[in-house]
Amino acid sequence: MKGFEIVLTTDRTMMSNHHGKEFLGFIATGPAIGMPEKLWMWIAAPKIDVDEYGRPREAPYGMRKVEAKLVDAGYNAAIIDPDHLHRYLDTMKVLMIGHHDYFAYGPPSSEWWSLTGKEPVNRLSFKRFMNSPVIRKAKEKGVKIIAGGPAAWQWLWELELWRKWGVDTVIDGEVEKVIVDLVDKALNNEPLPDYIYVGPRDAPSIEEIPIIKAPSINGLIEIMRGCPRGCKFCSVTLRPLRYMPLERIREEIRINLRGGTKGVILHSEDVLLYGADGVKPRPEPLINLHKTVFEELGEKKEFAWSHASLAAIKYAEDEYGLVSKLMNEYILSDHRRFLGVEVGIETGSPRLAKIIMPAKAAPYPAEKWPDIVEDAFRIMHENKIIPAATLILGLPQETPDDVVKTAELIDRLKPYRSVIIPMFFVPMGALKKNTWFMRDHITREHIDVMLKTFEHTVYWAEDIMNKFYLKETYLYPVRLGLKMFLRYAKHKIRKIMKEGLEQYIKA
Repeated sequence: MKGFEIVLTTDRTMMSNHHGKEFLGFIATGPAIGMPEKLWMWIAAPKIDVDEYGRPREAPYGMRKVEAKLVDAGYNAAIIDPDHLHRYLDTMKVLMIGHHDYFAYGPPSSEWWSLTGKEPVNRLSFKRFMNSPVIRKAKEKGVKIIAGGPAAWQWLWELELWRKWGVDTVIDGEVEKVIVDLVDKALNNEPLPDYIYVGPRDAPSIEEIPIIKAPSINGLIEIMRGCPRGCKFCSVTLRPLRYMPLERIREEIRINLRGGTKGVILHSEDVLLYGADGVKPRPEPLINLHKTVFEELGEKKEFAWSHASLAAIKYAEDEYGLVSKLMNEYILSDHRRFLGVEVGIETGSPRLAKIIMPAKAAPYPAEKWPDIVEDAFRIMHENKIIPAATLILGLPQETPDDVVKTAELIDRLKPYRSVIIPMFFVPMGALKKNTWFMRDHITREHIDVMLKTFEHTVYWAEDIMNKFYLKETYLYPVRLGLKMFLRYAKHKIRKIMKEGLEQYIKA
């Protein structure tokens, strides 16, 4: 059997392709509601196919980058499915673990946990993984454990578990420039630092970022890093902006398709800013990007954007008719009947938008933020783009009037097909020294917003499933499970919101 000295892995909520539907993975950020946890996990994160060595056919994209960096440096490294980790206890010397939300402190996990009082399944799953016999045996054999990924900061809130599980190093930030030296030290039994923070000055250049060696989850491919908008609640804006060349994007598409992925997800904090003039989308680079993608994909493969900004959607369409052009000439087909994307509303208050995220509306003024949001939702609705939109409740300097403005904006968005998800403020980015927003901070105005978003989302979720989503025959059980949950939620959530939360806002 082939042995690996360096093994990369994570728990099941991350090591899954979520039935080929990326959005289903977000279900793992909540607690199991109305059904057994095993069924909830099966809907959100089923087991993934592996090869004869226990290597997953698809793996998290960030983990693929680290794997590629180590392989390029000559190391015997591989990503291994957590169920097959035991096979490498005799060869493994370094165990590397990544995650998007180790302890459910990120949004929206922390909100569901706070509201329901139940630990989200992603936290439960990761704790089970770290408490498993294979991790204990690995430590007994002297294996060095290195943890990283977007949620690395969460280890600072779990020092007891950090010590209990014997994690040697936590590395926070883009790792390409530092990971090889760190692994060298681990293999040579040299002392390892407890914590490494990789700041913007140590961010890798394009040349230092490797091309993945094997498929990523659902064909996700990074087209740029960083974001120029500077929202204070976001850590991505601290990173320098870099655009991936088209040939690198093409090569990663081919690697994914050869490995059997069903399509491609273009990943960026704002896909429409690829090759942009500051925050103004430009037609030429975006058209060339989509030409490159669909030369490889054809008409029958699936496709999505990870994120787009509402201001960019409005500007691209108003100035160039670019959203319509991309959708009609490249994206939509008999097989692809819609485009999914995540967008950020965050607040309906122009006053708060100007304070917390003044460039999110650019090139328009922050005072016009509600109009920008509505215009972008209209453009998406007309072009069969289905957004999963986020709101942030409890932002620093938020007033009751700001929350009312958000509720008013949700009313304006009723005609537009979308999912809107309210999230509690988590201190990150430039606001990391602020206070968490928790259940005991909820006001009547917050309850009004949560009820409006719930009603909006349930209404449109049924429409989306009936017309667009989970239509494949093999996904019928998943579709049935989600419909059962929606029926349950309709009867229970309003009661939880109105009765269960009222006790926290009594005078």
